Amino acid sequence: MTLMKKLLGAGAALALSAAGALAEPALIFDLGGKFDKSFNEAAFTGATRWAEETGESFREIELQSEAQREQALRRFAEAGANPIVMTGFAFGDALGQVAGDYPETDFVIIDMVVDAPNVRSVVFNEHEGSYLVGMLAARASESGTVGFIGGMDIPLIRKFACGYAQGVKAINPDATIIANMTGTTPAAWNDPVKGSELTKAQISQGADVVYAAAGGTGVGVLQTAADEGILSIGVDSNQNYLHPGKVLTSMMKRVDNAVYDAMKDGPGMEKGINVMGIANGGVGYAMDENNKDLVSEDMVSEANAAAEKIASGELEVHDYMADDSCPALSF
Repeated sequence: MTLMKKLLGAGAALALSAAGALAEPALIFDLGGKFDKSFNEAAFTGATRWAEETGESFREIELQSEAQREQALRRFAEAGANPIVMTGFAFGDALGQVAGDYPETDFVIIDMVVDAPNVRSVVFNEHEGSYLVGMLAARASESGTVGFIGGMDIPLIRKFACGYAQGVKAINPDATIIANMTGTTPAAWNDPVKGSELTKAQISQGADVVYAAAGGTGVGVLQTAADEGILSIGVDSNQNYLHPGKVLTSMMKRVDNAVYDAMKDGPGMEKGINVMGIANGGVGYAMDENNKDLVSEDMVSEANAAAEKIASGELEVHDYMADDSCPALSF
């Protein structure tokens, strides 16, 4: 059973008790809330799995503003929580300020690298998983035009888009790929209305498969795609169930495993950079009863063969964050 500690507003004090040492880990969700059906919810799933398996509990908090990141980290550290796990690159600056002040506390940050002796940085090869769903999108598309809708326009999300475009082009070199970002501020992660609008705009340009890498905004993308009769692709968590028979697949980014492993390893865990990709089960694509009629055995075999080549190093997917370029897509 978890102990929910919510913030009441941007100016409110954190409802965290500093009395007594905590013998439990803590999880801080990024903006958008833990039930975003995507990134944050994957983190919650991992923490819940750890709690159910061990019978232990964890502290958690949902932020309401950017200003509360550092405050949340310090309050948990002062209360003795260990390790403290946070979801999202946006914690980078705050953790850089805090980690050195609490050398006995282990911190785990997902989607960002913070160089400190008491920090585990977990990053993912999102471009690899996106390549696989791009292959499936190209096979499923009848128009030859597919779409990508990202959340906040940052290099990490362009990394998703670039991998996706490469997968599409590997199957159909003549395919058209339409890419849009929702915005340039953190609000872009939780704007399903804008996601819906962008989806309709891409449909008007001929897209019949749309991949959303946009957090809570993606809920609007998947809903509109289902309503308009085209296919969508989910992200992070398995979102196939949201619209059975309408979601082609989901690019699985195993944030749940990253959080589970952090809590299982506990204080004294191995620090440094932990890269999760196809080779170690960090990314992939989802197949279940909800999309089995949309993805043929040949499509699965083709994607799995590519996955094996990526894992072995035979096939290298270009990483946008390595040099800020994408051979298959112009931003």
